[in-house]
Amino acid sequence: MPIIPPAPASTPATAFERLLTIMDDLRINCPWDKKQTLESLRHLTIEEVYELSDAILSADMPDIKKELGDIMLHLVFYARIASEGNHFNITDVLNSIAEKLINRHPHIYGDVEVSNEADVKRNWEQIKLKEGNKSVLGGVPTSLPALVKASRIQEKARGVGFDWEEKSQVWAKVEEELQEFKNEFNAEDESTIDHEKAEGEFGDLLFSLINYARFININPEDALEKTNRKFIKRFQYLENKAAESGKQLHNMSLAEMDIFWEEAKKI
Repeated sequence: MPIIPPAPASTPATAFERLLTIMDDLRINCPWDKKQTLESLRHLTIEEVYELSDAILSADMPDIKKELGDIMLHLVFYARIASEGNHFNITDVLNSIAEKLINRHPHIYGDVEVSNEADVKRNWEQIKLKEGNKSVLGGVPTSLPALVKASRIQEKARGVGFDWEEKSQVWAKVEEELQEFKNEFNAEDESTIDHEKAEGEFGDLLFSLINYARFININPEDALEKTNRKFIKRFQYLENKAAESGKQLHNMSLAEMDIFWEEAKKI
């Protein structure tokens, strides 16, 4: 029978050691844990990261702590599976990230001088190229959601100096892209619209808006998700008020629904 170290642990090191011990026990004794592979855990890890994101946006500190623990478990799980094939173990993982941080922070662990955060990011990208990356954009995962990917692409390009100088220039680009989209999609006869070209112009417009958000220190992913949540809250209020009135939304006029919508905005 596995022996679980006593809780609670008194230091980060002993707490981490306790988690490793439990992971080893589960991998040997639990039928579900024994079956897991790197591939089977992948989609679960993605789900856990989104749950952490939800907790952060809700500013729910107890939930953030719980979700961080879930992700920590997954990291330990991956390392344990890899160690069984003699690929690497958790010590290798931790040493690897420690060395990476040391190498990429020469302004802390070397003699490089920086003036601000921009200098740090610029050095980071240059170091990555020296490490063998063929492109500054090579580290952007292809499977990232498009909104997040656009932000990361722009941040990385900025890290090597490819960026606008003033936010007014970026806003001018937004207006230019908006006009180009309107030109493509404002035809009275929809059959004459080139939808593929209009889609491209809409993508350009979104990309430029994300770029502007970066210039005014707004995270577009966070901003959009907060708007999503606001809409959900107001729409559910509308649904509830309609039900209390004995009505169904599809039988209500837009003007009737708008009365409840305006109420929801005041809550």
